[in-house]
Amino acid sequence: MNKKCPLCQNSASFFYEDTQRYYQCKNCHGIFVDAAHLPDAKSEKARYELHDDDAEDAGYRTFVAPITSNIEQDFSAEAKGLDFGAGTSRIITKVMQEKGYAISSYDPYFHPYKELLEQKYDYIASCEVIEHFYHPAKEFALLKSLLKENAKLYLMTDIYDEQVEFSSWYYKNDPTHVFLYTKKTFEWIQKRFEFSNLFIEKRLIILSN
Repeated sequence: MNKKCPLCQNSASFFYEDTQRYYQCKNCHGIFVDAAHLPDAKSEKARYELHDDDAEDAGYRTFVAPITSNIEQDFSAEAKGLDFGAGTSRIITKVMQEKGYAISSYDPYFHPYKELLEQKYDYIASCEVIEHFYHPAKEFALLKSLLKENAKLYLMTDIYDEQVEFSSWYYKNDPTHVFLYTKKTFEWIQKRFEFSNLFIEKRLIILSN
């Protein structure tokens, strides 16, 4: 049985099943959870509230450093930034504000300031967020619309490839990780949303406007 991919709307075929059923798109190569198995909003929020994301923890700061160090390298403190999907800790916001950067936090559950989605930004950071997108086409269209000319979108997520044993892959065991990406998926996103450049290094993805 085929399903429609929530990113590119093309046909996807059955990929794997355990507690959730997964399909992989034949076009953008994204892997997604069957809509029937998606967590509801209450259980999704409850899962996020369990995350032990202490903004003062040195290990957590090191984890987000691929994003924060690249922002610092690419932009001055005066550049306008957005931490999209900031979570309870707002770690990226706090790290960058400590360095004097002008960055705001948005999260649909914890910092739902919708007025921030009516502005334009020099850079947007989204760390461990995009794998939670129920409607990735809509979300990437939104992110693209928020970027100024020559802006950058900094993403972090674990990327699937065929060397990974999906059945035991830790990343898919979080029930809120409902859309998983391959390198080809990001190449599709770059082309579809007309980003000028794509950079991938381990779990860091940078899309340039």
